[in-house]
Amino acid sequence: MNIKPIKTDADYRESLKDIEKLMMAKPGTPKGEKLDVLVTLVEAYEEKHFPLDLPDPIDALNFEMERKGLTPKDLTPMIGRLNRVYEILCRKRALTLPMIRRLNRDLGIPAESLIKPTIKSENNLHS
Repeated sequence: MNIKPIKTDADYRESLKDIEKLMMAKPGTPKGEKLDVLVTLVEAYEEKHFPLDLPDPIDALNFEMERKGLTPKDLTPMIGRLNRVYEILCRKRALTLPMIRRLNRDLGIPAESLIKPTIKSENNLHS
């Protein structure tokens, strides 16, 4: 098995080509083991060089509402009165920790996606 660390973009592209060639390898075979190692190396390289940014909390909430066919009224058990729900959805009020916990528990939205700041400042509104 001739595998080397992925240090450059060229190494990364070459590893992706190798993975593509090995995609049908059976687990437990030398080719299957090589595939496992290459995938692990590529994942580590991608995590370091292409980190995924978590979605904005309100975007995550809107996505989940659309996916599950929910209305703002459906969020009242998790957020509070309907006017509070609209303040959150319009980014006029930030999510509180209890809201984040309930949204995470009841809708399955990752807490990490819900903790970013959501209120737009006056400066951001004009840019």
